[in-house]
Amino acid sequence: MFRPSRSLTVAFAALAVIAAAGSPAAASSHREAPAIAADPAIDATDLYAFVSPDRPDTVTLIANYVPLEAPYGGPNFFGFADWPSAQYEIKVDNNGDAVEDLTFLFQFRTETANDKTFLYNTGPITLASNGSKTPYAGLNVYQYYRVYLVRGPQKAGEKQALLLGEYLPVAPNNVGPKSIADYGSLADAAVRTVKEGIRVFAGPRDDPFFVNLGRTFDLLNVDPVLPGGRDEDAGKAPDHLRGLNVHTIALQVPIPLLMGAGGTAATKAWPVPVDDPSAMIGVWTTASRAKSWTLSAGKREASGDFVQVSRLGLPLVNEVVIPRGQKDLFNSSEPKADGQFLSYVTTPELAGVLNALFKLNVPANPRNDLVQVFLKGVPKLTEKGVPCEYLRLNMAVPPSAKPNRLGLLAGQQDGFPNGRRLGDDVVDIALRVVAGALDPKFNVAPNNQLGDTVVKNDKAFLASFPYVAPPTDGVNAAY
Repeated sequence: MFRPSRSLTVAFAALAVIAAAGSPAAASSHREAPAIAADPAIDATDLYAFVSPDRPDTVTLIANYVPLEAPYGGPNFFGFADWPSAQYEIKVDNNGDAVEDLTFLFQFRTETANDKTFLYNTGPITLASNGSKTPYAGLNVYQYYRVYLVRGPQKAGEKQALLLGEYLPVAPNNVGPKSIADYGSLADAAVRTVKEGIRVFAGPRDDPFFVNLGRTFDLLNVDPVLPGGRDEDAGKAPDHLRGLNVHTIALQVPIPLLMGAGGTAATKAWPVPVDDPSAMIGVWTTASRAKSWTLSAGKREASGDFVQVSRLGLPLVNEVVIPRGQKDLFNSSEPKADGQFLSYVTTPELAGVLNALFKLNVPANPRNDLVQVFLKGVPKLTEKGVPCEYLRLNMAVPPSAKPNRLGLLAGQQDGFPNGRRLGDDVVDIALRVVAGALDPKFNVAPNNQLGDTVVKNDKAFLASFPYVAPPTDGVNAAY
């Protein structure tokens, strides 16, 4: 009979503890709730918020949707859900009351040039000439979108929304090298500047999250992964999101616009000190579906008010913290009501049993340390206002010249959980925090060495907006 080594047992225990303890870890929000798993077009996978490294007077917000996209999934390739059946939102709270002060609202539309063919593209896809109806020549099925800025609570303010831009092109899917000779130029054409000095991008990208996903959900089996999560261990555990894409909505916003009570970039003072509360914001993304649907032969029509059905702030909260019976409720809830989920953080369901089984010495319940870091914020850095679950960012902290994947644990104040950069290894960070690494009594081996040995994304990130790596094409994808 196979008997796991002590190191493997500890790694297993740590993963199990974090899944039970109510904290982000192990995988990000891919197919995290029953209802949203059946509607992947509006299923948020990850959210990122960071001061732009090449434009430090701006903040970049990235919301990824459509989990586990196979790049070869044609002829009806993946895309955003169309308005009026759905819409997407990135929300910002800048006064700490757990209610959105700014909402960036995205509405997409799909067009077909020739509905007499099954083809996604009828020839090589290239940039269209000026005056063309479609943004890309040769592309038969294409998407446009418009983006609004809503100031104040979304539902109350939508009628006064500012249209930032419309007829903005969604980058095409990366069909393959025969169809697309230069994908980079097509993607660059989808980066647009709209009102208020905001840059936007929408389209398929490589999934930037990295994790050993399969073993995590095989009864939390991490064998033969070793603890440590060191750079030299890279490759010992496969990144199970390698070769898979997502659909990205990205914004690059002037920092003054995100401050205060929703003022304009021209009226808010910047810079401010790190301890200035106006530098601290909370960010989350949501997606909504129309309330009513009418089905008939060959048709599906949506109508009525929008109902929120997807929500994501910190990585993994809904996936491994919220129990199955509450997951859809969490997706429809708002940060101001997060008190109803507090017990899942303070009182881990299986922590006592796991401690007895694996002898991993972790802080006892109630886990107020997790409440502090993930629901209140880091003292003197991101702590502000009402405790709730969203991604907190201090915009006054400048970006590090050489980002360390362990973020704040490595002493980099601009790293997770102060916002989230693309390269932040939230798996290893969260494993160590939940094991007690923030407390000197628990900041010892193996607690402060835990990791899944997947330490970076399979593709390098870009040096400029939208930063996320280009999508894998359908021919050269890993099968």
